[in-house]
Amino acid sequence: MAITAKELAKLLGLSEAAVSLALNRKPGVSTATRKKVIEAAKEYGYDFSKLHPAEIHKNGSISYVIYKKHGAVVSDTSFFNHLMEGIKDAAQLLPYYLNICCIYEGEDIPSLLDAWLHTGCRGIVLLGTEMKFKDMGPFLNAGIPMVLLDNYFEEIAVDSVLINNIQGAYSAANYLIRKRRLQPGYLHSSYSISNFEERADGFYKAIRNNGMSASRSIVHRLSPSVDGAYADMKELLLQNEPLASCYFADNDLIAAGACRAFKEAGYEIPRDIAIVGFDDMPLCVCHEPPLTTINVPKRYMGQMAVNRLYEIINRESNPIKIEISTTMQYRQSC
Repeated sequence: MAITAKELAKLLGLSEAAVSLALNRKPGVSTATRKKVIEAAKEYGYDFSKLHPAEIHKNGSISYVIYKKHGAVVSDTSFFNHLMEGIKDAAQLLPYYLNICCIYEGEDIPSLLDAWLHTGCRGIVLLGTEMKFKDMGPFLNAGIPMVLLDNYFEEIAVDSVLINNIQGAYSAANYLIRKRRLQPGYLHSSYSISNFEERADGFYKAIRNNGMSASRSIVHRLSPSVDGAYADMKELLLQNEPLASCYFADNDLIAAGACRAFKEAGYEIPRDIAIVGFDDMPLCVCHEPPLTTINVPKRYMGQMAVNRLYEIINRESNPIKIEISTTMQYRQSC
């Protein structure tokens, strides 16, 4: 006879609540505990079909997986909340239950994916913002249809939905050059992720296409958060680092943090220093002055990822890369 969750809890010396969280792939237990519970459940023949009824849709489920590596970029910001809203919107129209969960670097991902297969997981939308190519292995080997969201790897043929980062950053830098008639500087993230590296490509492409030398661009590497960018820029100002008269920032958080440091140092935005951000987060309109930025249709990205996943679940097709175009949002920081 298959072991029950209650018996499993007693066998492992854990609370029934902890076992339930682990089996249902919900937060609230450690990676080690989740691995221990899942391995024991498989060993003792636990019937995964007896999980919470909401987990077992008659047609199975799809999972939105948020992969967290260092957590510095993927956090509870409005950008990722809007992505999730789009995913939920599209999933409501499909005959599957939507499961949302986080996976952290270092977890026993193969065991987790194996457990999902037992509960009828039909496909995964994988938020890969912080992922490197080497992190993809367990997902590629799981045999589950997948769409990679907010990242892309040349080395593998996998469906991907992401921002056209090069186009957005090019537009921002080109706008600064036309508006200020000077070479812009770059507030570049100190955390290396593919989005920021692609934005660097777009920035430098605009520099070169305007007959400027990329080596002459003033670049400051700042943490990709408001407080982090503020502290980093404040330190650079204390060190009397050379400044540009205008900057493109890898995201709005960096732009806002740098603006705060500039203003405290006596610079007026945009008269002395102009700034253009990226993402068009809600803080842009609350900022003083309101931030000019690159608008990303975040909700639409989430919807596109789910729609593409539905397509590949139901029919064979060659993997495609979908890049979502951006637009300039003109405000008063430039």
